[in-house]
Amino acid sequence: MTSPATSRTGPATAGGADPVVLVAHGSSDPRAADATRALARAVSVARPGTPVHASWLDHTEPGPTEVLRDLAMAGHRRAVLVPLLLTAAYHRRVDIPAAVAAAAQGGPALDVRVTDVLGPAAGDADAGLLAGLRRRLDEARPGRFDALVLAAAGTRDARARRSVGRVADALGVQLGVPCRVSYASAAPPAAGVAVTRLRAAGARRVAVSAYFLAPGLFHDAVAEAARSAGAVAVAGPLTDAPELVDLVLRRVDDAAG
Repeated sequence: MTSPATSRTGPATAGGADPVVLVAHGSSDPRAADATRALARAVSVARPGTPVHASWLDHTEPGPTEVLRDLAMAGHRRAVLVPLLLTAAYHRRVDIPAAVAAAAQGGPALDVRVTDVLGPAAGDADAGLLAGLRRRLDEARPGRFDALVLAAAGTRDARARRSVGRVADALGVQLGVPCRVSYASAAPPAAGVAVTRLRAAGARRVAVSAYFLAPGLFHDAVAEAARSAGAVAVAGPLTDAPELVDLVLRRVDDAAG
């Protein structure tokens, strides 16, 4: 068997801490899967003795159903599943429950506790999530800036978009600048449009914070459009930021508790 923090692992045999299954959206860009594996390794290092498994809903194997079935066959009776999602939209409401239900068909029983997503499903944005976004923005070295765009992947779910708006509002308050949301797909405005509007409203130096968990085509498109519109810096995705690792573990502990 390979390390429990890799995508192709077989589950460790039952005993000790309940295993954690991270479920990412998945992407055709291999950098996205690499980022999920890096996060799984970081979570495993931060919680010694806890098996941590990476899985994906699409494009990359294994899927969560396969991982959960393997855990049950290995003798585990409980597992915690963490959706690596920043909004509680379709994938959290439909795809993940379907994967858990499929894993329960025709095999040993496994009690799967599904945590909240990493973004704010309701209420305020998590302080750790905001700290991770600020870390990546600092690493982009924007210097002084007087406006900010929070660039997200995009969703047609209005509730999910409102949750992104709450993150933007909280980030703007922390940094003392206006912060506007942009989307890479499914909803306007695009990142370049958001940067242009802020500049037209008088902002001289606009930075972009990336509300993404992993690199990929969406983040690349956001970065190109924002820089073309005059953004002074574009932050990298959260990937395995220490604040994100801590947030994952708090989700695990909340579900286990």
